[in-house]
Amino acid sequence: MKDVKVYGPGCARCEKTADMVRATAAKLGVAVSVEKVTDARSIAMAGVMSTPGISVDGKLVHAGGLPDAGTLEGWLS
Repeated sequence: MKDVKVYGPGCARCEKTADMVRATAAKLGVAVSVEKVTDARSIAMAGVMSTPGISVDGKLVHAGGLPDAGTLEGWLS
């Protein structure tokens, strides 16, 4: 199971990012645990300077804007 965290204040882009992660995981048949992190201090401690941010299995892989669908598939594969 992949541990995915989506960092952001709860804005529409952050919600869409979490939905994209879930949809892509379902498409690939990959089990994921998606956690939304909305606390500003936790976001900063993770090194996210622009939201939404994404970490996969503890590694920050994206910050700022919606991720590309193809790239998202690569992170979850």
